[in-house]
Amino acid sequence: MIYADAVIIGAGPSGLTAAKELLTAGVNVTLIDRNMSLGGQLIKQTHKFFGSESEHASKRGIDIKQILLNDLVPYKESLIILSKTTVVGLYKDKVIACLRGDTYFKVKAKTIIIATGASEKSIPFENNDLPGVYAAGAVQTLMNEYGVKPGNEVLMVGSGNIGLIVTYQLMQAGIKVKAILEAAPKISGYLVHASKVRRLGVPIHTKTSIKRALGKDPVEGAILWDLDEDWQGIQGSEREIKVDTICISVGLAPLVELLEQIGAKVEYIRELGGNVPIINDAYETTIEGVFACGDAAGIEEASSAMVEGRIAGLGALRTLGIAQTEENTKVTDLHKKLGALRDGPHGAKVKAGYMKRRVMHD
Repeated sequence: MIYADAVIIGAGPSGLTAAKELLTAGVNVTLIDRNMSLGGQLIKQTHKFFGSESEHASKRGIDIKQILLNDLVPYKESLIILSKTTVVGLYKDKVIACLRGDTYFKVKAKTIIIATGASEKSIPFENNDLPGVYAAGAVQTLMNEYGVKPGNEVLMVGSGNIGLIVTYQLMQAGIKVKAILEAAPKISGYLVHASKVRRLGVPIHTKTSIKRALGKDPVEGAILWDLDEDWQGIQGSEREIKVDTICISVGLAPLVELLEQIGAKVEYIRELGGNVPIINDAYETTIEGVFACGDAAGIEEASSAMVEGRIAGLGALRTLGIAQTEENTKVTDLHKKLGALRDGPHGAKVKAGYMKRRVMHD
């Protein structure tokens, strides 16, 4: 059994900022991540971020990852990093069961921050298991981490920010994107991203989805069709498109399995991506001393995740009985930053989701 003051599960943007908040206060931190490289989604994001200077606006995700990791270097004596380690169990006595290779071991924590991120959603269509059908995150991993082209002609399904950004990254790699499909009546991502790919000649078809992937082994094409007001395919509107790759980018779902296992209250809130934990203003769940932040607490941009990590870190310090100078002022200022990041039409949905969760908490 390993004993730790604070354990953070997930070393993405929220987990790394939470770690810094704890380390600067003199807390020994154990950081667990299932991947070999730390940084979460940042390690494959080559686009520049929006937001404020304090959340590294105008810098690329891969550079932000390195900044956050460099922030932890001065505290390496107080930090244990368990990479390539999967958490397979989380129990109410704050015992964490871990698997690293063939080695099984347990960690006992005084406080825990869940920063596990999210998984990619998919959609049902015929032959969606053919080789050449990828999730957008897999395409980013192939291109940005390993320098591998997923294909030569791509159909993108989904016009959210991830779908639009990955479309641009594909084109930067010399890959032709034949079209972007969006089931909704309008584009769901930022118009600045949509305008960029449209200027490069990529058509975006709204109220359109994929009916069937074509091919016997690899993908050879797809059948598209229009959707009616009830989101159902319209018979007779089918048409074929020749592609060798289909990229699915239809949203993310928070990874809350560990929170459910420990008994934290979880509710379905559509605006936040699905099942999310009920949390208070300190991002503490209904289990005392257990916090959730980043996409595990609700789907948002990485800029918001970094702020949430800091809030959760401050909350964990309070659980450990470590007083912080002007703590309330810090938390208030961080919530103001979140409010600013959520301004605008795309943030309205997230704000609505947080209002629903506040009512559930109260």
